[in-house]
Formats: sequence, C-alpha cells, structure tokens
Amino acid sequence: MLEKENLAYLGEADAKKESTFTPKIVAFCCNWCSYAGADLAGNNRADYPANIKIIRVPCSGRVNPLFIMRAFEKGADGVIICGCHPGDCHYTTGNYYTRRRMALLISMLDYLGVDKGRVRVEWVSASEGARFASIMNEFADTIKNLGRNVRLEDIRCRN
Repeated sequence: MLEKENLAYLGEADAKKESTFTPKIVAFCCNWCSYAGADLAGNNRADYPANIKIIRVPCSGRVNPLFIMRAFEKGADGVIICGCHPGDCHYTTGNYYTRRRMALLISMLDYLGVDKGRVRVEWVSASEGARFASIMNEFADTIKNLGRNVRLEDIRCRN
C-alpha cells in the first residue's frame, strides 16, 4: 500500500517537472549575418527565449556535424544552425556546404531515432532581427512540444 502511494507521488512529481520543462537549445550563428541579426533583435528589444544559447562561429560552413552530436550528448534538446542566405556568404560557399552536411546529418539522426524537428537550419541576414526572433520563438515552441531529448543524452551530463 505504501509503495503505491510513493509511486503515485513520484508520478505527480514527474508531471510537475514536465509542466515546468524549459528546453535547452543551442544556436550556432554565423558571425557575419546571423549573429548580427541576433544582435539587431537584442537592440530592437525583440522577445525570444533566454534558454537559447548562441555560439558564434566564423561561418555556418564551420559547423561540424559532430558539434551537433556533442550538443545533444551534453543535454541539448534542440540545435539550430543559422547562416547567411545562399549566395550571400562572406566566404562564398560556406552555406552550401552547411546545407549538404545538415541534410545528411538529419537523415542520420532520423536513423538513430531522434526526431528531425530537433535540428533546424535557417538563413538569417544581419538586417533581419525580427525574423531571427520569430524563428527562435517558433523553434523553442517546437522543441517544448517535443519534450526532453533522452535519445542521445549522456546520463553523466545530467544536472
């Protein structure tokens, strides 16, 4: 009898944890366009979630798929890669490489059983601060609906 009460209590505690779930999201942003777009969103006081951790990279082409796998391993619930629009890359072809790599990575994650909605690639220019904020809000809502990422998370990295 006591065990059933304890299990019921634990079930309620888990339900409370899930209701206060805030996803951990990592955003890899290109220095020349997307990071400047994030900066513009901040300057314009556009509202987007504070739980998105932005990592500035020289180019979206610099984002190795292993960086994304590592982010998931360390507990990220979602990863978004933002770069310059195709044809406007500061390094000419970096975003083309990104597009090809991420298409392969998303199919590999699908094979591993990770929902492909957890990874996203977006093109945001430096003058699109409002668009950056709306993309981040939409992605955060998507990840919140998907719930915690338990598929690739390393149990040793839990808080």
